[in-house]
Parts: sequence; structure tokens; C-alpha cells
Amino acid sequence: MSSANPIEEDSTAQRPPSPPPHTTFEARGILPPTFSALKPRDYRMPGSQSYGHVAWSCDGKKLAAVGPDKTTRVWNPDKSVRASFREELAQIEYRSATTYSGAHSEDVDYVSWNPTHPDLFCTSSSRDRRIVFWDARQSRNIQVYLSKYSPVQTCYSPNGRELLGISATNALFFMNLGRDKPEDKEQWRSSDREPKLASMALWNHAGTGILTALHSESSIRAIEYPSLGLHKTSPAHVGGVTSLALDPRGRYLASGGVDSIVNLFDLEDWISARTITSCEHSINSISFSSDGEYLAISTTGSYLEICATETGLSLHRVSTPAPAPVVAWHPSRYVVAYCGQIGGPPPISTISMFGLLE
Repeated sequence: MSSANPIEEDSTAQRPPSPPPHTTFEARGILPPTFSALKPRDYRMPGSQSYGHVAWSCDGKKLAAVGPDKTTRVWNPDKSVRASFREELAQIEYRSATTYSGAHSEDVDYVSWNPTHPDLFCTSSSRDRRIVFWDARQSRNIQVYLSKYSPVQTCYSPNGRELLGISATNALFFMNLGRDKPEDKEQWRSSDREPKLASMALWNHAGTGILTALHSESSIRAIEYPSLGLHKTSPAHVGGVTSLALDPRGRYLASGGVDSIVNLFDLEDWISARTITSCEHSINSISFSSDGEYLAISTTGSYLEICATETGLSLHRVSTPAPAPVVAWHPSRYVVAYCGQIGGPPPISTISMFGLLE
């Protein structure tokens, strides 16, 4: 029997470990932005509509938002104006958005941009069971696909020619872009692969695997593609997994849970490299910056947490008008976009940006 003091052991277990010296910004010659000197920009939207999801186009020139008014709105916040000798992102005004409508008959749940083309995106609705494909250069949709599932989430493959979807009943299903005859126009169509069980999913960077999780379970899974065979399972969270994000460098998989923790898994060894414990609420969404150095975390509390990936340390907490269901880093700038709804009456919808506007 060990003679160690159990109180001391428990105290040590509760203390966050110090990061290895070689992982610090100073040791790696990186000068991080002074996030604490920056202020969020919150844009209040008129009317009763709310936004449940926002996403950047692959070139970062467009920001799309969707919600229950059956309409997708796309802004171009990359238009720069020079003021006080610095470049700032243009205002996101309600009337400056380009609207895309007429294809959904019910609330729109999700918007995904094609990773290979900055004008192509799709929207999905679990209520009307439609996945609608759009070209931002056209006012009308280019295809409406009626699914036998109820799609609440979509994600393009890295080559932009395959699409995974998650249904309201946790079915992971697939679509691909193709044609039946050589003379036919390419259209999105259902894959013949049997659906898997998942509440969330994303592709790996090579398109050869998919990372999945269930809200009701504590583990994350890696499955091979196209075989859909199980590659790896790893325990992640007590109470269930709520979000996944993949490091653009391919080093880490981040998972968030009901337990308010974010785990970072080393994808080479498939082990938990570090744990972020600075949040006090269940995790809603996680996003990596384009260089993989920073994590933005949104929770069921009214704040975002900006953390250093390599150390897991919190760098700054951003106060938000309301809990943000999603947060998304710009694909090349240190800017995050997020949305929310302030309780009423009447409720007020917000779209916000925070970061280094240059």
C-alpha cells in the first residue's frame, strides 16, 4: 500500500499541468496578437429572425448566415476601408447582404461552403428535408435535393465533390457529384453507402477518413472512407460530445463536451495531448485559426474563449451578447465570426466579429 498522502495526490491531479517550455510562443519565435486590446463588433439585426449558423467562404471574402426565415444572407466583410491609417472590415449591415431564397419552405439549419470554389455553397433544412446548392453569383439555386433524411448539418469533402450529411435522427449519410450519362450535367445525388450513426462529422484533410461523435456518447470515432470501417475509438467526454474541429496543420483533433472541457488529441499517436479547462459551460462550437495556433471556443455561456493550441492556456475571454451556437475563424485572418440571439421580448439577433481587423 502506498504511503503517499491521498490529499496531496488529489490536489496534484486537480492542478493544471504546466506546458512544456518548448511549446511556448517565445520558444517558437511567435508574437501572438494582443487579443485583450481588441473589441468585438456586434451587429444587431432587425426583425424577429435569428441566425443559427455562420460560415466563411474558402477565400474569406464572404460570410453567410442562415436561420428560421428560410433565407440565406451573404455579406462581403472583406471590403476594406482605410480609417485612421488602418484597414478595418466594412460594416455588416442588414441591407448590405445579398439574399438567397425561394428554395426552402422551412427554417434553414446550416450553411456549408465548397472548399474548392469561393462562390459555391449549400444550405440544409431538417424540416423541409432539402439540401439546396447555390452559386453566389446567381440569384437562383442551381439544384434542390430532396433527402429521405432530415439534414441538420453538411460538410464538403476536401475535393468538393462529395458531401456528408447528418440528419435529425443522427444518421450520417453521403452524396456525390456526378452524371449518369457523359452528356448530362453534373448533379448532386445520393450515395449508395449505408448510413452510419453520428450527431456530428467532419472529413480529414486527405478525404480518406471521417471523424464522428454522438451527443449521447462519451467517445469519438475515426472511420475510413470510402469503406466506412472503424479505424479508431477514443474516450473523450463525460456526459457526451458536443463539437469537433480539425487543426488545419493536421496535428490535432479538438473535441468539446457537455463537461465544459476541450480535449486536444494528437493525431499521430491518437492520444490526448492536453485538456483545456478554462470554460465553465457546455461547449457549443470549436474553431481553429488558419495557422492552427489558436482555438476559439463558444459555450452555452455568453462568452468566447481564445486559447493557445500548443499550451492549452487561455489568452482572452470575449464577452458576447448571447451564447453563440457557432464560432468560425476567418480562413486567413485572425478574425472570428459568431452569432446569437438576445432574449426579448422581442428577441434580437446578432452577428459578431472579433479579432485583428487588418
